Amino acid sequence: MAVAAPAVVVGAGANGLGVARSLAREEVPVWLVDSDVRRPEMHTRAAIPVVVRSLRGETLVDELVRLATVRFPGLRPVLFLTQEESVKIVSRQRDRLSALYHLRLPTVDMVDTLLHKQGFQRLAEELGSPVPSLVHVRTFADLPAIGGLRYPVVIKPGERNSEYSRQFKKAYRAESAEDADALLRGILAVMADVVVQEWIDGPDANIYFCLQYVGSQGQVIASFTGRKIRSWPPQVGGTASCAPAPEVQEELSAMTGRFFQSASVIGMASMEYKRDARSGEFQMVEPTIGRTDYQEEVATLNGVNLPYAAYCSELGQPFRASAMKKRPVVWRVRSEDAQSAVAQGQRIKEGYPRGAHVTDALWRWSDPLPYLVRNMRHARHALHARASRMIAEAHRP
Repeated sequence: MAVAAPAVVVGAGANGLGVARSLAREEVPVWLVDSDVRRPEMHTRAAIPVVVRSLRGETLVDELVRLATVRFPGLRPVLFLTQEESVKIVSRQRDRLSALYHLRLPTVDMVDTLLHKQGFQRLAEELGSPVPSLVHVRTFADLPAIGGLRYPVVIKPGERNSEYSRQFKKAYRAESAEDADALLRGILAVMADVVVQEWIDGPDANIYFCLQYVGSQGQVIASFTGRKIRSWPPQVGGTASCAPAPEVQEELSAMTGRFFQSASVIGMASMEYKRDARSGEFQMVEPTIGRTDYQEEVATLNGVNLPYAAYCSELGQPFRASAMKKRPVVWRVRSEDAQSAVAQGQRIKEGYPRGAHVTDALWRWSDPLPYLVRNMRHARHALHARASRMIAEAHRP
């Protein structure tokens, strides 16, 4: 019997865990790669954990080469990336990896263009796609240009940057040019690459996304459209909970497909949108290129297994898309969704589709260890902190 080609998923976390579980559903052998064996997701029964020295830079590429030659000689696994930094280095070093792995990426130039918010903005405007106005700020000399924007605005890094992430939030909302100017002056001292974009009016529930896998000839192999229910932090954070959005599937799938076809995008790709509360029109927010999306598993849970579509496509195997489930499934990060609901004065299930089944990003009866490991660590840290306080109080004069 032929040995099934393995899938190598780079990066644990909710994203990597969801991809591993999606592939394991179809009995694909999965190896989950991360630099931290202590991550709760590395304890999933859906994958074999593999610890590498780093998920960044040349070291990641060296580790992937070693993994392919030592563990998978002659098998050529299908490679799944879950982090933007991994996409960047793998794209630039694809010549070293393409003979060892099945991987599907746009050209190096297109990857670089779409990984940067200014690059995406410029391309979207050239293609006539709906995007809010944006100013790219690299020096203090660029600051006067932000006065021409309509406020409020959102401020975020031009591309992911570890030094920025250590000191600042993912994004900020500024109500005036004066507020934006003050914030930007602090950021520019750390990172000379910031974008200021006009805010699209509406709550987090107006944020939609279209997840796709695009084949080598630009054909859409599988597509799924969903919407956020809540973000954490509200308005400027990542997905805390989301659900399918079949009511806009046709519209957003077509819009997304046109953009990716015009940009010659192939492989894993998705687009985030926000419906403007004033006009009712969809505006493009940002694409995700070359990797799975953070909430990728919501598609699998609702009947569209995009990682498996990619796996089959890369191996030349037939993929038959399942019908969307009649009962919607909500995917949520339990703690963040709860915090977001409390912060906005909402009930936990407020905004969920009626009759929806709720699935946690971490907890599963069929795969309990990631959740249990995380909770045991939280309990241990809490006990340690309490013991430290008690000791300190006992030694007070």
